[in-house]
Amino acid sequence: MRHNGEPPSRIGLVADLTNPLWNKTVIDPRYRCLIPLTHFANPGGPKGEKTRAWFSVVRQPLIAWAGFCRNTPEFGPVFAGMTMTANEKVRPYNDRMPALLKPDEYERWRQGTIQDVIEFQFREPPPSDGFEILHTRDRWRSGIPPSKAWATRSNMLI
Repeated sequence: MRHNGEPPSRIGLVADLTNPLWNKTVIDPRYRCLIPLTHFANPGGPKGEKTRAWFSVVRQPLIAWAGFCRNTPEFGPVFAGMTMTANEKVRPYNDRMPALLKPDEYERWRQGTIQDVIEFQFREPPPSDGFEILHTRDRWRSGIPPSKAWATRSNMLI
């Protein structure tokens, strides 16, 4: 996300595979990668007062996000994570969520066809009961990492 004329971020989101921006990247398997996560966040609350809600997968300390990576002359390595329709637990915060992969899907993601990429983006979202949410009081743009938020447990875990 950019503020007040900041340069583009080195991390982006791929929500629409038909966008010409992604033409070469999504087709070529050499640009696909796994983005390791422990949690992902979404903002919650009224505009101007949004706080972070952290999502994690139950009993899975490390998760993989379907991603793309390219080395560019102007920014060096840049990454983009593919999104998909959100499940019921994420939807109150955002209608999109990271396209998360299971370990047995890693190779298909990295080496598969464009049809495989499309199928990953448009499949049913993972079941909501497999996710935990940590609601925090941390402002959305605070930059506080999930490990600090999770460690304090100052707010309710659902």
